[in-house]
Amino acid sequence: MRVPAVVAVGGLVALGLPVVAASPADAVVQCANPSGTYTGAVPWGQRLVDPQRLWPLSRGDGQVVAVIGTGVDGQNAQFAPGQVLSGSGAAPSDCDGRGTIAAGIVGAQPDDATTFTGVAPGVKILPLRYTESNGSSAEGGGDPGALAGAIGTALDRGATVLLIAVPAGSDSPALDAAVDRARAGGAVVVSPAAATQQGAHSYPTSSSGVLAVGSTNQAGQPVQTESGDYLGIAAPGANLVSTSAGGGGAVAHRWPVTDPGLAAAYVAGVAALVRAAHPNLTGDQVVTRLTLTASRPPSGAHDPHRGWGVVDAYAAVSSTLPADVLGPGVQVSPASVPVVVPAAAAARPATDLAAGVIALGGVAAAAAAGVAVAAVRRGKRRSWRPSRFGS
Repeated sequence: MRVPAVVAVGGLVALGLPVVAASPADAVVQCANPSGTYTGAVPWGQRLVDPQRLWPLSRGDGQVVAVIGTGVDGQNAQFAPGQVLSGSGAAPSDCDGRGTIAAGIVGAQPDDATTFTGVAPGVKILPLRYTESNGSSAEGGGDPGALAGAIGTALDRGATVLLIAVPAGSDSPALDAAVDRARAGGAVVVSPAAATQQGAHSYPTSSSGVLAVGSTNQAGQPVQTESGDYLGIAAPGANLVSTSAGGGGAVAHRWPVTDPGLAAAYVAGVAALVRAAHPNLTGDQVVTRLTLTASRPPSGAHDPHRGWGVVDAYAAVSSTLPADVLGPGVQVSPASVPVVVPAAAAARPATDLAAGVIALGGVAAAAAAGVAVAAVRRGKRRSWRPSRFGS
């Protein structure tokens, strides 16, 4: 397969995938291949989200997550039989590899061969390819018209969460209309802040009605260049582990992977858990719940790289909140400020201490600042290390 050299190299080097140069004008891309089967410590991003703690409440059953980008290698054995959907528009193969990595973060099954698992193993994955490779905003990104068509296919096939694994570098009326249709139909559109040039924007990440996701490393520092007031939430985006394309039917992984775009996969997985646990919520209400329960700094202020804070999956799924609660940043009267009370759960094991990079006690200050949330998280505060969000 031949693709423009700058797009292929720019995308694949970030993932550590091999590239073989053919000529000054072109490059031949060698398809993705795995690092092996991951058997190390539970990856830090997985510890932060802690999906096993959520599975008694929700595994994402009944939800279809569209992974829109480069396709998904459905032969990876960490996907359950039939979990990666086929049929009209589906692309259950992935030369580039990015879509398979994102899909694994969303829904890979627990397996005795590895410590890695996806966030929501009960979901179905709808793999949609609108571009052959990762085109970050710095290289022009994928075609927005083709992306709009993929969003339409996802909606036609019943997707409830749309993960834009590879955003476009430009907007178009067709893409705006596709996002509007998704929002009107109650779907959640999750898209990463993946632009690599200062001041550039990803699409539909920066569009109205989309949950825009920033990324952090294990220290809580932002990974991506793109920033703006449209960023809604953040999630792990550096030194990640996930499923690999090209494993030939084995349980195969790539690691370590640093890619800001993959933070959106964690958020999409959590969105699927929330949808399954709270089926009466609209897409907008799911987004509000995710941003309202995010772990934010003591100031409670919005951060242009990390939005309203790092995703707190357990609080998002388990908290008792009115469906019509207002999101963070909306000025409300003190009487209208809800109390976020996650359901009681067993304490985290000691091995999870390193995953806590954002202090949950900061939510109380957020309410005092006019953000519609208050902290009642004493148990979790004892097992998370102090925040470095504002450093």
